[in-house]
Amino acid sequence: MKVFIGCDHAAFEEKEVVKKYIQQKFEVVDCGTNSAERCDYPDFAMAVAKEVQADNGVGVLLCGSGIGVSMAANRFAGVRAALCRSAEDAKLSRQHNNSNVICVGARTTSVEDIKQILDAWFSADFEEGRHTGRIDKFNQLGERH
Repeated sequence: MKVFIGCDHAAFEEKEVVKKYIQQKFEVVDCGTNSAERCDYPDFAMAVAKEVQADNGVGVLLCGSGIGVSMAANRFAGVRAALCRSAEDAKLSRQHNNSNVICVGARTTSVEDIKQILDAWFSADFEEGRHTGRIDKFNQLGERH
């Protein structure tokens, strides 16, 4: 599986740690940012979202709260970005919503908790069944860029 990862300046250090953690299991493509210099989170959410659209991969986005990147990524058709604050959120976002981008707040979540959240997300599978029709509707929403 290919994992696209991105963040803003507020989450740069956490992204670097998380990237190494994910690389132990998956191929990772870093969509930036590449420093702790101030930058705008929509740029990196857009980069990850476009890669997920084009490659049918999955994405990991981080910013200070996780809120901004999740809002930006969800503007893109076919992207189902879930802001997750716990392993249970992450698991359910995959099982019920077939999320393909996970968003986490670096200022609100410790690196160890982020790792647990990611482990739960990567290990969960979409349950299909009653959820499939909802995802079909969801996939009709959003912008293609």
